[in-house]
Amino acid sequence: MPLRCLIADDSDHFKKAARLFLEAEGVAVVGVASTIAEALGRVGELRPDVVLVDIDLGGESGFDLARRLYDEGGGEPPPIILISTHDEQDFAELIATSPAVAFLPKPRLSKQAIDEILRGADA
Repeated sequence: MPLRCLIADDSDHFKKAARLFLEAEGVAVVGVASTIAEALGRVGELRPDVVLVDIDLGGESGFDLARRLYDEGGGEPPPIILISTHDEQDFAELIATSPAVAFLPKPRLSKQAIDEILRGADA
């Protein structure tokens, strides 16, 4: 069964490109969201295996979304991977204290990178 992924990002262009790219690699992108409220609803409804969360959700914070997904996840929230075009060092402290399992730069986004992160999170 393919990995089921939800993408939370405020850029429609990125969501479309990431969906096409990941689906070509065999990842099922079951949904996308642009806001915290939309993402929370979609995760509850779709139950993805992993959630990719952009650090900068327009006027909202991906860190806030990660915390809420974790806190409101009902026992076993899906793994959260923070994504961004920003350098990881710009947010190192916030990433370290977030419930996300990892940070993945957008240019490195791939099924292989996601699989490696999830394998490491399970170990």
